[in-house]
Amino acid sequence: MSQRLRLRSTALDGVVVVERRPIVDERGWFERLFCARELESLTGGKPIVQINRSLTYRRGTVRGLHYQRPPHAEVKLVTCLRGEIFDVAVDLRAGSPTFLQWHGERLSAGDGQMLVVPEGCAHGFQALSDDAELFYLNTAEYAPASEAGLHPEDPRLAIAWPLAITVLSPRDRVHPSISASFEGLQLGMNRTGNTIADDEP
Repeated sequence: MSQRLRLRSTALDGVVVVERRPIVDERGWFERLFCARELESLTGGKPIVQINRSLTYRRGTVRGLHYQRPPHAEVKLVTCLRGEIFDVAVDLRAGSPTFLQWHGERLSAGDGQMLVVPEGCAHGFQALSDDAELFYLNTAEYAPASEAGLHPEDPRLAIAWPLAITVLSPRDRVHPSISASFEGLQLGMNRTGNTIADDEP
């Protein structure tokens, strides 16, 4: 790992904070947002295939919790370009020692941090400021047929959102809570490229 990108582990395996160290001089600064070689351990060597950007107008808004089922599971790398957010990853991986646990990080413009959300984890965030702007790197294309979500106020997850939730989209409002029978996402693939199993929450 170079001196430009440093990794900070969290309590959830694969959920990592990448800390950027900019070069600063009298002209301003320069920082590396992404390096495929240096972050290969986090992306599994998969290429970045989509780059997305979002703007959330109102403080207190929650987007999520979203994920894609195999075979379109994705690694998501999230940076805040403007304002501040509380970024959350939820472990949905079958057999994981931190199954159904969550981790949250405050990300803000200029903090030099990026949250890496691995395959098999749901992702969501709350805007802690008006006009919160995010930049996402994704290792899989958006696949509507594989898209899924969880309700951000699911009592089984008990996410401690910093603010009262002021806005949820109609889609996010009707995401289900996790059923008692949910055993997690199976991320393994068979030789034909089909998922071995994929339980619904």
